[in-house]
Amino acid sequence: MEIINNILYGFSVSLQPINLLYCLVGVFIGSLVGVLPGLGPVASISMLLPVAFRIPTPTSALIMLAGIYYGAQYGGSTTSILVNIPGEASTIVTCIDGYQMARQGRAGPALGIAAFGSFIAGTLAVVGLTLMAPPLAHYALRFGPPEYASLMFFAFTILNYIARESIVKAFMMAGLGLMLGVVGMDFMTGQHRFSYGILALEDGLGIVPVVMGLYGISEVLINIEETAIRPVFKSKISGLLPNRQDWKESIGPIGRGSIIGFFFGILPGGGPVIPPFISYAIEKRISKHPERFGHGAIAGVAGPESANNAGVTSAFIPMLTLGIPATATMAVLLGALIMLGVQPGPLLMQKAPEIFWGTVTSMYTGNVMLLVLNLPLIALWVKVLKVPYPILFPLILLLCLIGVYSIHNTFIDIIIMNVFGIVGYLVKKMGYEGGPFILAFILGPLFENSLRQSLMMSKGSFSIFYARPICLIILIVAFAMIVSPLILRKRVRIGDDTR
Repeated sequence: MEIINNILYGFSVSLQPINLLYCLVGVFIGSLVGVLPGLGPVASISMLLPVAFRIPTPTSALIMLAGIYYGAQYGGSTTSILVNIPGEASTIVTCIDGYQMARQGRAGPALGIAAFGSFIAGTLAVVGLTLMAPPLAHYALRFGPPEYASLMFFAFTILNYIARESIVKAFMMAGLGLMLGVVGMDFMTGQHRFSYGILALEDGLGIVPVVMGLYGISEVLINIEETAIRPVFKSKISGLLPNRQDWKESIGPIGRGSIIGFFFGILPGGGPVIPPFISYAIEKRISKHPERFGHGAIAGVAGPESANNAGVTSAFIPMLTLGIPATATMAVLLGALIMLGVQPGPLLMQKAPEIFWGTVTSMYTGNVMLLVLNLPLIALWVKVLKVPYPILFPLILLLCLIGVYSIHNTFIDIIIMNVFGIVGYLVKKMGYEGGPFILAFILGPLFENSLRQSLMMSKGSFSIFYARPICLIILIVAFAMIVSPLILRKRVRIGDDTR
């Protein structure tokens, strides 16, 4: 009964006209972001953080930012099917069969099943989020500073899974994030650290200029180098509603993809990227006609598209209930909430139920909006794809400059953003990733404060971490997550040597 009351309360918040408007704005921008290859939800959310801080309530701001995130998955399928270029990393698999369907004159059913599959999976994932989050948060209410410190330590171990390339480079970027995260005033002693007498650094480096530079500016610099012309699919797109046979071949992949995406999205580093690959592999394995995959199988579109949308939604569970971002995008959203004066975690449902339940229920309406928006706007998205990037990037840069200056009206924020834009460009060119840096930059100060409070409670003894059962369990799991990739790699090397 309590869960029903919470849902009704959430709808009373999310269905307010102002929140419906921000939800519509978020999912529309998200769809546009997904259509434009190379931009991505992380860069887009980073660039729109200044706008979010001008929104009257944190609930409306989070509803809009969340809409951008899951809306980008819808738009990414359009680019994959019509251009054979993934709008998002999570829609790479959609290119395989989606573009082949378009070449066979079936772009309409491919786009239609991608939209319907995304809607069904997103809705089912929101139901799962609604049911799983409250008991998880209720159990986590037993947390004190030692448990939070252990939880933050556990969050750092997901660097193994966020890193797409070198783990060593990921930890190097995390180390840099930790160093820069402690710049500014020490909250316990009041002393300034690493500010070197520079007044602008005494309050620390702002999350917004750092994130906007690392993702927004660097993405522009990277994309300016890309001179490839996008060959947009030119045939007339018709028949967006899948026929009975299409539904017969797709309903199973949609269901399985939703389940795969939901549970992998909860895991650290899972998010929307890994589930589509797993879904595609499973569908091809169990199909009666695996030879069709790669040549326009509609199941190869329905399954992965359902998986990535379910993964996006379920990634909100650890972020909202525990304060642990499972992906780089969730880390940026976590930073946005902190800047808005909201602390995600076990107490969020009690201290700010309007934010939690308002955001969760807005995803129901957001999925309906995306379904209604994306099918009629296919023609518009095709025109957007034809806009040359040299016209787009000055507008993106202008948005970044105006946005970051509008927060504190200081020129130093623009300098910080540009510096991190150049740093972001260089590290990406050298094979480093921004996700581990952002994760450590945001969580580092939280971990430091919890650790110091814990040691003050125990008078300097680290025994407090293994004397408390919850701390001990979290630390055991954390060390297991650190060691398991090393063991797996060692076994792979042994297997290669025996061959």
